[in-house]
Amino acid sequence: MQYAYPCHITGNEYDGEGFAVTFPDVYGAHTGGKTYQDAHDLAEDCLLVALCAYVDCREDLPTPSPLTPGQELITVPPMAAAKLALYAAMRRQNITKADLTARTGLSQPIIQKLLIPDRYSHLTHITKALEAANCRLIVADLPA
Repeated sequence: MQYAYPCHITGNEYDGEGFAVTFPDVYGAHTGGKTYQDAHDLAEDCLLVALCAYVDCREDLPTPSPLTPGQELITVPPMAAAKLALYAAMRRQNITKADLTARTGLSQPIIQKLLIPDRYSHLTHITKALEAANCRLIVADLPA
């Protein structure tokens, strides 16, 4: 799955100042900024924090809907996307942290850190864990 979600960035209707950001597919993901650019810049952080909450609550990650006119597409950082892919694969296949530790030979602290999307991990650890979950990391570039 691609971890790119559509959002609405609209003028703030309550006080007429600033811009509000909402993600229709991600419960609880909303932010804003004084300018359109501020709101857009904060949207990525907002999205990542909201998706981390899904992981913390052990819930399935929401599937992004197609982009429609008037929406912006916001992506999570690549390393976080790889970790979210690992989390989703583990949920789909009922793989536990202990299973992943046994399959990869990585230590428990490393495996634990792999399941915190907004923390740094070595890319080799992420790819090894994804392979152990029968997944592959593919990097692609898309037009902005």
